[in-house]
Amino acid sequence: KGKAKGSKIPVPVLFGLNNRIDQHFDADALSTDGKIVLEVEAGRAVDNYQFLKDIFQACMMYGVEYLVLAVRNDYRKHDDFKKIYSFLETLYISNRLHLPLKGILLIGY
Repeated sequence: KGKAKGSKIPVPVLFGLNNRIDQHFDADALSTDGKIVLEVEAGRAVDNYQFLKDIFQACMMYGVEYLVLAVRNDYRKHDDFKKIYSFLETLYISNRLHLPLKGILLIGY
């Protein structure tokens, strides 16, 4: 639906006294069991490193195990999907950084 207030889903990150949510991040979609978060990037996924922010936020979200990241194949004559795929492949193959997520699904559209 877009980035307008009310079209995003707040996902808890940090809890305070009496289980009050002290911090949350907004997601485009969340599975009913709260284990899968979806982020759709309409264009700035690579230019502003938005995909890294999406990965970080998914790692911090309470109960989230999987991130589904949808990015454009062609944005301003650049293939965001290929660039992010290469980044994620390097991240996993190098085994130097361990994410708390069970997996990341990258979708090109």
